[in-house]
Amino acid sequence: MLSIIGVGDNVVDKYVNMGMMFPGGNAVNVATLAHRYGAASSYIGWLGNDVYGQLIKNALEAEGIDVSRCYMFEGVTTFVELTLIDGNRTFGKVRRGMSGKIILTEEDYRFISKHDLTHTSIYSNLEKSIQQLQESSKILSFDFSSGWSDDYLKEIAPHVNIAILSLEDQTKINIEVKAQWIYELGPKLVLLTQGEKGAYLYDGTKLWHQKIIPTKVVDTLGAGDAFAAEFLVEYLLKKPIKTALRKAAEAAAETCGYFGAFGHGKKIVQ
Repeated sequence: MLSIIGVGDNVVDKYVNMGMMFPGGNAVNVATLAHRYGAASSYIGWLGNDVYGQLIKNALEAEGIDVSRCYMFEGVTTFVELTLIDGNRTFGKVRRGMSGKIILTEEDYRFISKHDLTHTSIYSNLEKSIQQLQESSKILSFDFSSGWSDDYLKEIAPHVNIAILSLEDQTKINIEVKAQWIYELGPKLVLLTQGEKGAYLYDGTKLWHQKIIPTKVVDTLGAGDAFAAEFLVEYLLKKPIKTALRKAAEAAAETCGYFGAFGHGKKIVQ
């Protein structure tokens, strides 16, 4: 069985208008959803030893994710407050916690090297470790989300095999030009998501486009992570790009049908 490991960021999403909280974070979501889509998955991250950290760890264990190198420390777990209206979320207060303080050990890197693909993100605070993370990974996938800048891409993309970016707020950008520019920095695949306009993939020779799959939207949180997770699984299985993108779009649509990135919601506690 192919194996994927998520490294770095975790967060609890607190839906304040619903009184519910859900485990999440890009590295957590991709690892968990990849497991649902057929991969053996692990997660390395730092959690606070509070109710929020326990929520994340319990959810990962319930999903069958290897958390043998997921650590809990004296401190708080990162959370973000958000309001959900008609399926779309508005972000509010963020409390930074142990997630952003992660320091990978040599044992962590050896564990990472046993997996077919490593996934991390701009939220994982691993910029200083990116070269060693690349050297320890068979394939390194990095989600730049929407927080990227050209300077950040120039710094990180040369160490990445698969670059994933959100362009949902970049309405005037030339997709093909941007994809080619990122590709020339070093990644072998560039995956660009643009919300309702769908997703694009550039492999150095062709720009592929995948439309969204119409669905009844309950919550858009996690849809992009589901798209990435399913695509990565299909890519590792050596499925045709067209097939991988289609299945990724179907996974994203499915995720929009429930609350949280992968469920496991609990009533908010302070």
